[in-house]
Amino acid sequence: MANEMYTTPETNVITTQQMAKAREIDFVARFAHGSLAKLTEALGVTRRIPMIDGTTLYNYTTTGTLQSGAVPEGEIIPLSRYQRNKNAVGEITLKKWRKAATAEAILKSGYNEAVVETDNKLLSDVQNSIRADFFTYLGTLSGTSVSGSTLQEVLAKSWGNLQVLFEDDSAELVHFIHPLTIADYLSTATITMQTAFGMDYIENFLGMGTVVLNSRVPANKVISTAKENLIMYYVPVTGEAMSAFGMTTDETGYVGIKSGYPTEERAQIESLVMSGIQFLTEYASGVVVGTVGTVPSA
Repeated sequence: MANEMYTTPETNVITTQQMAKAREIDFVARFAHGSLAKLTEALGVTRRIPMIDGTTLYNYTTTGTLQSGAVPEGEIIPLSRYQRNKNAVGEITLKKWRKAATAEAILKSGYNEAVVETDNKLLSDVQNSIRADFFTYLGTLSGTSVSGSTLQEVLAKSWGNLQVLFEDDSAELVHFIHPLTIADYLSTATITMQTAFGMDYIENFLGMGTVVLNSRVPANKVISTAKENLIMYYVPVTGEAMSAFGMTTDETGYVGIKSGYPTEERAQIESLVMSGIQFLTEYASGVVVGTVGTVPSA
């Protein structure tokens, strides 16, 4: 009887399983409600559309001709014919990432360094993968072309063209620019820069919209569109499939993680992450690609 008090855990004791769960919840919160939420806010993305894994994604172009409205009294009014064309831009897929820390790595560096800190790096790299996919997609767009000798001139022309393209929507604009393209201007200007999802951005830059800086944009290009033209598609990381793997997610379903589970046959502690997010423009024609005449040197 004297030893019974030691046979069960004390009430309210914090276990390693609870700590792992807390890390998973924190991971999801930082991903979905932290950096991703800030990014969608900066980009003005209001449409977040869940899709089934493997669904083909499309953007659209609209073509047609407006007939003359000068119709004499009593005559037939000619039809103006318009057609909306779908353009396949690939499939949305659920992506999966896994990492493992060996028993030797944990013995050498400690559990926190080998497992917890590498979970943080995994989060950063997953975000980087989503950013890379988005900018790869932006590089395929070929809408209206403009050019100018300075960044300000190109932005002004992009702004003007998009105001015409989205004249019925009071468009708020977003411009994607390589950091070197804007470096000369920033060197002499007082600008407040913010960061979301690993990307720097400037709100209301020169009164012409939000500027997002990323090195994946070509150094002399400015890719611009209306914020209303951007959509975030995602494969919800929810339901029975995620429950089967013991994944932690939240009501958004943007990302799921299972952290710190052992694989005995390899003497490893592993983490598994799943997410399927893709940003697209709805209208391919609602994009302006600008070229700045001189490219700043690195």
